Amino acid sequence: MKWNKITHNWKIIAGILLSLLFIFLAFRQVDFSQMGRAFADADYWLLVPILAVIFISLLLRAWRWQYLLAPIRQVQLPGLFASLVVGYMANTFLPAHLGEVVRAYHARKKTGIAASAVFATIVVERLLDIFALLMLMGLALAVFPFPGWVQKSGVIMLVLVVVLFALLLLMKKYRRQTMAVSGRLTAFLPDSLSAKVNGLLDQFLNGIVPLKAAGHYPLVGVLSFAIWACYAVTFQLLFHAFDFVNLYHLPWTAALVALVITTISVVVPSSPGYIGSYHFLCQLALGLFAVPKGPALSYAFVLHAVNMFPVFFLGLFILSREKISLRSVAREKLEERE
Repeated sequence: MKWNKITHNWKIIAGILLSLLFIFLAFRQVDFSQMGRAFADADYWLLVPILAVIFISLLLRAWRWQYLLAPIRQVQLPGLFASLVVGYMANTFLPAHLGEVVRAYHARKKTGIAASAVFATIVVERLLDIFALLMLMGLALAVFPFPGWVQKSGVIMLVLVVVLFALLLLMKKYRRQTMAVSGRLTAFLPDSLSAKVNGLLDQFLNGIVPLKAAGHYPLVGVLSFAIWACYAVTFQLLFHAFDFVNLYHLPWTAALVALVITTISVVVPSSPGYIGSYHFLCQLALGLFAVPKGPALSYAFVLHAVNMFPVFFLGLFILSREKISLRSVAREKLEERE
């Protein structure tokens, strides 16, 4: 328990330090008068359709997740949507994507599926997201020359996705051998703890299953494309809200480029709510199209807020309606580890 507390505190401290570093980089050499004018001149009525598109993207995510869980158990869409939003809400204040763990345990309470098995489907979902991001990057490369560091990040992510996906498939295919290796690696632990670790791994492998029907594969692909298309639309709509299209003659590719670069801050575990890293990378992406740092940072703040705060309050509403607290979810998680 003490080691878990130390690890948790270390993650929080590391997240805060990352946030401070990126905030410093984002605000460095910013013209605050330009930043203020960008805030003042923005058309905030366009946030209404942006919020609608974000809500649609969440529904599409829950729908795709339903297909990933279908081989284990058929789950109703409203329950998955609730778990998805609660997990996203937790990600706003937990470091290193720990909101996904909250999402898995909330889904267990809603569905009865083991949290480890649910978490396996979330891992697969994240791999699909990174693969979709890399596909977008490949499309964007055909129309825009990304900086070298972005291309290198894409190569690293591609390698990691391929390695992790291959590892998951091998663990599933050679399940008996995987459990034997796990047993040897945990042999030094007390018997009860070793049995618990191996049991969680066994449940996790239960979540790595082929889709229920062959037709689900293209459907999951279409849903993944639609989810990321929604994200691109939010960027484009906010460009119009800040009048960047007219002021800086942004091409349609700007939304795609900004989406790819900004999403790097979301894919890589970092500070809670991606504060700082999200803003800096968004500012950096817009700088490629000659948008000044001040207006670009104003845009980044609004984009981040419109993606975070509505989901945060919706998650709180869902927990309140279900009479579930994050503390109870955390307690359940600790009890499972005992």
